[in-house]
Amino acid sequence: MGYKTLCFGFFCILFAYCIYLPVPEDVEEPWKVRIISAIIKMTSFMATWLGEYIGLLKYEDVIVTLSTVHFTKPVSDENITVIDTKFSNIPARLYLPKRKSERQRPAVIFIHGGAFVLGSYKMSAYDDLNRWTANKLDAVVVGIDYRLAPKYPFPAALDDCVYAIKFFLQKNILAKYRVDPSRICIMGDSSGGTLTATVTQLLQNDPNFKNKIKAQALMYPGLQILDTLLPSHQEYQHGPVLTREMIIKLACLYVTEDKVLPQAALKNEHMPTESRHLFKFVNWSDFLPEKYKKNYVYTEPVLGKLNASYPVLVDSRLSPLLVNDTQLQSLPLTYIVTCEHDLLRDDSLIYISRLRNVGVKVTHEHIEKGIHGALSFTRAPVFLNLGFKIRDKYINWLEENL
Repeated sequence: MGYKTLCFGFFCILFAYCIYLPVPEDVEEPWKVRIISAIIKMTSFMATWLGEYIGLLKYEDVIVTLSTVHFTKPVSDENITVIDTKFSNIPARLYLPKRKSERQRPAVIFIHGGAFVLGSYKMSAYDDLNRWTANKLDAVVVGIDYRLAPKYPFPAALDDCVYAIKFFLQKNILAKYRVDPSRICIMGDSSGGTLTATVTQLLQNDPNFKNKIKAQALMYPGLQILDTLLPSHQEYQHGPVLTREMIIKLACLYVTEDKVLPQAALKNEHMPTESRHLFKFVNWSDFLPEKYKKNYVYTEPVLGKLNASYPVLVDSRLSPLLVNDTQLQSLPLTYIVTCEHDLLRDDSLIYISRLRNVGVKVTHEHIEKGIHGALSFTRAPVFLNLGFKIRDKYINWLEENL
């Protein structure tokens, strides 16, 4: 009994500590954000404790196990038929409107977030989003479940997305689901946005698929791993929701399970000497609007300090910001959501500047009171009205542009 009481007391103290960590004054629904942040921080703490100190479970296994609680089955309703299937042997979930239509429908391909380590189209919030999208737009929606790190490191997730989307884009498959081949959008949130940006670039560079994607929609994506000390990384290193340590720890698992990489990345000392020429693509002092630079001073990361070699760190398929302007110039209509209180904010702001500089039409929706991952928090026990607002803005944009 004494041991249980001690554990319960420790849990209460930890929760109280997490719940009273400061959140930005102007964040929307601050108490809900406090609770969400507290739950995530406690989960991260527990994962670290069980994994690194006790050795019972790996850090990522704890996170993944808890994330599967809200998985859904492919349940159809009065408006939408939901089917789990496979595209090129990649799991996919289809949302097909039941109403009769004499014309072909648009299609939205959804790539989920989760730092390449967790997540699924089966998550209840994503299932709701895809179901809502299909119903509101009378569109075919396809969710893709790619393989996850660390069991399947880079480029497994990307390859799965590319294979599944190329399968879907075949003429006979589009005809089967009565999809208009001129009205297809790829959408992703967080790391799903990273994959969306890369997949769209790769398809545009493939002569067989060039111009087959009408639009891409990126929700608060991470777009580079070269510099881990952008102003937003520093300003929001302790959250809300995401912390810098947590996102670096998880994202590095997409590259390797070696502990030295996240340790070096936290110090911004992880890039090799031969990567120096790439920093012109992510130099925030050149691309960030003045209001986001604030009082931060640009300092180039320390290069060549990490003894281990990870060639993937200089691969533009991992960091889509690394492609040159010629490749960016060919990209389709783009919709990007950024949230003010998000440590990944500046990745998108750099991307937006570069896209506009080369003439790509970009619609940028900046949520001044927003936080990272809002689309994932649209279900009980804790849901954010912000998630519904972002969803509705995104749907409105699709209605006007797809």
